[in-house]
Amino acid sequence: MKIHADLDLCQGHAVCQAEAPEVFTVPKRGKVEILDSHPGPDAREGVDNAVRYCPTQALTLNDESSNLHERTTAVADSDRAARVSFRTQSDSAYTALERDELAMLLPELLLSGHLIDRSGMAHTIAAFGRTGMTEVAIEEWQLASPVYTRRMQRALGFTGDSVETIFKGLQLDIGAPPQFMDFRFRVDDHDHGEFWLDHCGALADVEPMGEAYVKSMCHDIEDPTFDATALATNPYAQVRPIHRPPRVPADRHPVCAWTVVIDSRHIPPAVPSNFDLIAASCAATIELESIDRGDAGRADYSGPLLSDLRFADFSKSALIRMADEVCLQHHLLALGFLIAVRERADDDAAVDIARKQFTGIAGLTATRIRDALGLGDDDAALAQVLSLHPAWNPLPYTGICIDHSEVGVRIRIPRNSGASRDGVWPALVDTDALAPLAAMARGVNPRYIPYVVTNTADELAVGFLLGAESFPEADEVAITRFSTGAEFQFTDRGIPLPLTVVQRGTSASR
Repeated sequence: MKIHADLDLCQGHAVCQAEAPEVFTVPKRGKVEILDSHPGPDAREGVDNAVRYCPTQALTLNDESSNLHERTTAVADSDRAARVSFRTQSDSAYTALERDELAMLLPELLLSGHLIDRSGMAHTIAAFGRTGMTEVAIEEWQLASPVYTRRMQRALGFTGDSVETIFKGLQLDIGAPPQFMDFRFRVDDHDHGEFWLDHCGALADVEPMGEAYVKSMCHDIEDPTFDATALATNPYAQVRPIHRPPRVPADRHPVCAWTVVIDSRHIPPAVPSNFDLIAASCAATIELESIDRGDAGRADYSGPLLSDLRFADFSKSALIRMADEVCLQHHLLALGFLIAVRERADDDAAVDIARKQFTGIAGLTATRIRDALGLGDDDAALAQVLSLHPAWNPLPYTGICIDHSEVGVRIRIPRNSGASRDGVWPALVDTDALAPLAAMARGVNPRYIPYVVTNTADELAVGFLLGAESFPEADEVAITRFSTGAEFQFTDRGIPLPLTVVQRGTSASR
């Protein structure tokens, strides 16, 4: 066999070098160099893969003993016939999981949403300073949380205007993932209650940064954003501190405590200036499949407030809807973040910051999903992690297809989905911006290389190959990993207790 390279087509992706390093080399920012134009039979498989997977089809192989074009065409035909498209199987990617797997995955998705801010924090500080970072955080949560809280209330059947309803919403909010943000609740009556945190992962992340950052989070950010979350339930609700960090003494426990009071004399918080952009978004308005009330298990969160949500008690149908709603929380928060950043930077700079945020959370979340479900590091694991990743769900919103066949794993990102129209994470991936996909794939196996398969007006298709060596972790992922959430482990707390209304005036000292 004889290899030929068209250097006019080569763009230096180095897929060939990864497949057959003894035959090809690609200098940094250079084009392919053929080390052996007549390789022996032992190199056949690697050379075939290099030719087949070259993103620009710059390589050709002349071989009298076989016709590579015929062979690759046959493989492509087989690929199309055998392709598993998660989009065509169901309106939700999560139907592929068993009920117990869904119950295990829900806390992971909530934690992933919470860590979005850890991923973006360093980049907003670098661009706008601590004060600018604080302003972005306030705006993104004020914009997103009322919208996604109302969605979850309607989906799980716990609409109302009481303190209890507010607390139920917090238990299904990416701002308060269970155990990592260990909210404890007490309901006094319809209009009064308290909550406190036995553990605060967010505080554990910022305390080492110094008192100024603690005050930014626990004072400047929490005051307006807690009220914004409560606004989804009752515009006259106010959340006010009993005590909060900086902690005095340094090991004070609980780390903070708050009252929630509903009073018609309260003045509702002002509507943020860009709220209409979120409220009218595809993520805010999309309709998802209703919960099947005949499915075994809890179909909603009606009834009393529980001390903890045990997801295993919910039906598979309810868990699927919760998972899809939590993914929409990711997208709504990411959209709020992008809107806030665009208020302070030009479009190119804003997109660059948003891509860095996406890359950081993409990689960390991929690893946690893989580990939570006990998956491996092969193509099957990659396909499953991609299909379950919150960046690509819910499917009616993103339109994503994950294909897994004998030629590998591919993701197809449509250009006309609701997510694309909103401009959120799927819209940030492009032919020259594959870093989020690389981070995601390398969260499963550090040897993966993403490459562009096709790029049309309708969709972008990206494939993944295993290279010869591991790639270092992306800086954006390493930055996100500074959070204690990166290694956090959930535990089974057993049967949750219903929280009944208590007599007012019996507040414990916290």
